[in-house]
Amino acid sequence: MTITPRIVEVRQNVLKKNDVLARELRERFQRSGVYVVNLVSSPGAGKTTALTELLRRLGRSYRVAAVVGDLATDNDAERLKESGASVRQITTGTVCHLEAEMISRALEGWNLAELDYLFIENVGNLVCPASYDLGENERAVLFSVTEGEDKPEKYPTLINSSDLAVITKIDLAEAVGFDRARFIEAVERVRPGIPVLEVSARTGSGMDAWVARLKAARQALVK
Repeated sequence: MTITPRIVEVRQNVLKKNDVLARELRERFQRSGVYVVNLVSSPGAGKTTALTELLRRLGRSYRVAAVVGDLATDNDAERLKESGASVRQITTGTVCHLEAEMISRALEGWNLAELDYLFIENVGNLVCPASYDLGENERAVLFSVTEGEDKPEKYPTLINSSDLAVITKIDLAEAVGFDRARFIEAVERVRPGIPVLEVSARTGSGMDAWVARLKAARQALVK
């Protein structure tokens, strides 16, 4: 006797519930005029460092905040607070991704109308987050130069559900022998036309371009 149909049914029900809550979040974000970005990557790709720099730069002119998810500890949340932004931690325990219900609970007591940007730093994972809509305006997937050029082809579902691909730690590209052309070709094979940014939070390279993209996106949202 197989239990596979039951597993599939439970998974479909979970995703359906998440999609309903995600739609409610999206409507709430839209009413408040806040632009929401969901950052996804594998562990160690540099999400927290890059996000800290984004919060610092955008925080000079805009009202910014972040929600960060981790299996354990609030280390990343503490690092993000160094930017001066409001930050809330979601500790997921054994859950390898953030879900819409978690985001909804984390936002309790926050007046979203007082924010221009809300960033969601997802749990470090290139598989599970692909299936869970969080009501975001944009999903950005980050890959570091230290991870190799074939990562996009290994995780096509996440690439296909993202709006932007970001190559992080670009200042280390030469040292680790990163083949940029091969990486871009891999991305294009999976998701033709997806924008690709190359950044280094440590040197600041490419960060202005990322900030400019976010400013343009929000301006289009609030028109």
